[in-house]
Amino acid sequence: MPKLCVICNQNKAVLKRPKTGQQICQECFYYVFETEIHNTIMDAKLFKRGERVAIGASGGKDSTVLAHVMKTLNDRYNYGLNLFLLSVDEGITGYRDDSLETVKRNQQQYGLPLKIVSYQQLYGWTMDDIVKEVGLKNNCTYCGVFRRQALDRGSVMLGVDHIVTGHNADDIAETILMNIFRGDVARLGRCTEIVTQGESMIRRSKPFKYTYEKEIVMYAYFKKLDYFSTECIYSPNAYRGHARTFLKDLESIRPSTIIDIIHSGEAFEIKTGVKMPSQKTCVRCGYMSSNELCKACVLLEGLNRGLPQLGIGKESKVRKQMTEEKMAKPLPNVQHFSEIKQDDASPDMILPKDPSLVYTPPPRQPTGLISEQHPSETKKDLSW
Repeated sequence: MPKLCVICNQNKAVLKRPKTGQQICQECFYYVFETEIHNTIMDAKLFKRGERVAIGASGGKDSTVLAHVMKTLNDRYNYGLNLFLLSVDEGITGYRDDSLETVKRNQQQYGLPLKIVSYQQLYGWTMDDIVKEVGLKNNCTYCGVFRRQALDRGSVMLGVDHIVTGHNADDIAETILMNIFRGDVARLGRCTEIVTQGESMIRRSKPFKYTYEKEIVMYAYFKKLDYFSTECIYSPNAYRGHARTFLKDLESIRPSTIIDIIHSGEAFEIKTGVKMPSQKTCVRCGYMSSNELCKACVLLEGLNRGLPQLGIGKESKVRKQMTEEKMAKPLPNVQHFSEIKQDDASPDMILPKDPSLVYTPPPRQPTGLISEQHPSETKKDLSW
């Protein structure tokens, strides 16, 4: 006999929530998922009426669900927000070019204006070109640094007040572990904050801070949302992957591990007297930095001078000393933040390609689905 939903006690339970273990029906899952995110938004007072908010859109499950939920909650609870989609084209052939087609379809599905900025446009380099120079070992460092600044630059172009990203509870727990493993006290204090301040007074927030990745996949699966499910082709060697594997092993033993780690990170306090880096402004591009030159400018300088390891790992100081004299006469750099101009008009509609010409992988089937079949016959997403 099928089990009934523990919330409404009327409909058949179709899934077991990874976060709580409750067996609930599809409609109740929609309700609790969206309501928990709404409560997070209200408790943290993330938005003000009339704000222009950019949704960081990559075409993946997190950003696609974020765009859908933000539009849904904005309409349901009358937040009064002006929503935009903001995408970064890193220049990864066979991955980002296809996933951006998903973003273009989302633009039409949700009726939200879309702005795309590219590494080529901003830095004069694509990730494909960078990987040819640096290899697969440290490429994620370049991409992470450049992407963060690209989002802020795109936001200035859009004239938005706020950026929301799809970072979920799993992402934040992984970041906490990575900062502990590396002994990075400065970042450990910031990584659990639900709101951070970017450049030009642009706020950046994470409405999915307490939302499990598995539940995001469940929501996208049941809602039949259009998203791109393939991981970046350059990410298998990323350090984050080791933290993710460790976290998943812990979660299989204790499902509450993810939230427990986040709460532990929130409770960390820095000992009085510990010297912390002071916040400055990059003398070259005007972006926030803890040094005279921001990380993006140092990395870009290395690329432009044929020294791709400049600013990477243990050799960074040696490389910096070797090029100190040259860096006094810098090569052309990114546009200074104070010179970025806001677009006067709303972004034009960017039409997607014919779906038959674009590779779109099938959506993932999540674990935790309740099936009437024998347990051994139930399909599971083994990538978890």
